[in-house]
Amino acid sequence: QVQLVESGGGLVQAGESLRLTCVASGSIGRVATMAWYRQAPGKPREEIAAITRGLTTRYDDSVRGRFTVSRDNTNHTVYLQMNSLQPEDTGVYYCYSNLRAEGYSNYVDYWGQGTQVTVSS
Repeated sequence: QVQLVESGGGLVQAGESLRLTCVASGSIGRVATMAWYRQAPGKPREEIAAITRGLTTRYDDSVRGRFTVSRDNTNHTVYLQMNSLQPEDTGVYYCYSNLRAEGYSNYVDYWGQGTQVTVSS
C-alpha cells in the first residue's frame, strides 16, 4: 500500500520560513510528478508548486520567487522551502504524487493527509 506523509507545518510570523517534507512510502515502482497544493479557508485546493522526475519545476504566481520545490528521487521525497511567508499563505498544504506502484503498469494519483500552515501578521 502506497501512502504520502507530510510534515513540517506550523505557526509562524509573517516574514519567517518553513520547510515542508513529503515522503512516499510503500511498494513504489516509479514516481512521476510530485507537487504541493494549498487549500486556504473557504477556497478550493490549488496547485502552488510541482516538480517532474526530470526536475522541471513550475510555480503559481502567488509563490514564485519565495517558494522552492525540490525532490529526492532515490527516497521518493519532495520538499517545499517557503520563505517570506505572508498571512495569505495560510492554509492546509497537501502533497500530491502521480506514481506507479510496484508490479503495476498504470500510474495513479495519491494525496497526503495535509499539514496546516498558519502565518500571523
